[in-house]
Amino acid sequence: MSGLIIVSFVTAAYCLLAVRLSRTILTAPMLFLALGAGLSKTGLLSAQGIEDLLHPVAEVALVILLFLDAAQTDLNSLKRRHIWPQRMLLVGLPLATLFGTLAGWVLMPEWSLLTAALAASILVPTDAALGQPVVTNPDVPLRPRRALIVESGLNDGLALPAILLLAALVAQDMSNSSTDWILFGLKQVVLGPLAGALVGFAGGWALLRAKSLATTSDAYEGIGAVAMAGGAYLLAGIVGGNGFISAFVAGLCFGNVVKGQCRFVYEFTEGEGQILAWAAFLLIGAGLVPEALAHLTWPMLSLILASLFLVRPLAIWLSLIGTDASPLTRVFFGWFGPRGLATALFALLVLDTLPHEFEDHILHLAINTVWISAVLHGVTAAPAARWYGRMIARWGACPESQPEAEKPIGTET
Repeated sequence: MSGLIIVSFVTAAYCLLAVRLSRTILTAPMLFLALGAGLSKTGLLSAQGIEDLLHPVAEVALVILLFLDAAQTDLNSLKRRHIWPQRMLLVGLPLATLFGTLAGWVLMPEWSLLTAALAASILVPTDAALGQPVVTNPDVPLRPRRALIVESGLNDGLALPAILLLAALVAQDMSNSSTDWILFGLKQVVLGPLAGALVGFAGGWALLRAKSLATTSDAYEGIGAVAMAGGAYLLAGIVGGNGFISAFVAGLCFGNVVKGQCRFVYEFTEGEGQILAWAAFLLIGAGLVPEALAHLTWPMLSLILASLFLVRPLAIWLSLIGTDASPLTRVFFGWFGPRGLATALFALLVLDTLPHEFEDHILHLAINTVWISAVLHGVTAAPAARWYGRMIARWGACPESQPEAEKPIGTET
């Protein structure tokens, strides 16, 4: 009980000082990860209670955030104007997975190539929550901010099918059971999107119909959107698909049917979504960080640092070749790809399918990556965002400072 009291007061204090703290190196994910780890080490939070809460909170957070991140994406606009996030998602994401696989294969010689690929896929998704001082800083021009928001909102959903298939392949490769893990993985990534598309299109049409008849209001629309996310997740489970992929596809379809006419989709991440994310970080800090830290080895640390300092920056740099992104912007995008909830939750998601000798390694790698990323990206977010904004301001008219609604300066391919 005393641990929960401390959590309550720390949360209240952070909210009262949030604007001032947003200009410092302390971020909410850093605070709640550290708070959870500290309360766990001192015994103020029950280990049994944490274990009971972690998985349901993690699953609920992932389902809702996947749905709402996808629902905020205007696919037509993405095709027309967002060349930077397009390249980062369609070129940078596969390149980061490839480079991460090679790094894992070299630094973890006991791993097979499939296991290295699975680890790389889990470390690819980024989390804008860890870089809030960047994506909310008005000093950073709108176009770069939007590029990072769109990329972080979509890359977890796009990485998930590969993660599930690779987990199935690893299980098939290392298990002598008669279970056809490859067929299982294919069903997950095929039937899940079908269930999600059905829920998303039907839900979007129903919402627009209800609005036209004035039978709903903003408050009820929000509850309905969360219910649709849950419905997509559960329906996929019934038909043999993956519920998380289903929730992501449902959000894409729902958002592109309603086209901005559901305010809840955009407001949730500023209120209730923050609480959900903070709770997940707190539980990860309390339930997973202490053990992961105890199993942090030099090869694992080398792989994590390679992922943060080499793998993503190189992949993003190469993916933006031929666009009007300046070298400074490529470096800025390459660094600000913090690993957060998706990395931790995806590791938990595939844990039960992996052979026992590798499940702990993958989980410890993911959790150590999250807290190290939270520290490094959190400490650099505010000062780097201010510096980047000043540099762009000095350039005057340039692609980075031009409004998205206008045709970008220069030639984009």
